[in-house]
Amino acid sequence: MNFKHLFICVNQRPPGHPMGSCAEKGSRDIYQKFMEKLQMDPELFMSVVITPTGCLGPCGMGPTMVVYPDGVWYGNVRPEDVEEIVNNHLKNDQPVERLVVSKGKPPGMF
Repeated sequence: MNFKHLFICVNQRPPGHPMGSCAEKGSRDIYQKFMEKLQMDPELFMSVVITPTGCLGPCGMGPTMVVYPDGVWYGNVRPEDVEEIVNNHLKNDQPVERLVVSKGKPPGMF
């Protein structure tokens, strides 16, 4: 298992903001579920770091997260997707393609 660093947007904007926010779409639950998975798996705990962040940019695709050093951006992530991301991407270096919105750069940029 290779070292991974996950950044999960937990940004909260005011209610009714036109861009919305990942937090109002459940990103804090996603962050919590990843943390629980790490704490239950010693190998994962030693090879994955998870950082909650402010806005990552692609708000319309939220909840969003990015996995480094792979540069894989995920969008529309749900708590039920965490297990699949852990097993496929974090443990076996196989991104979950149905959730990937960009590779190597932020979606819709550059």
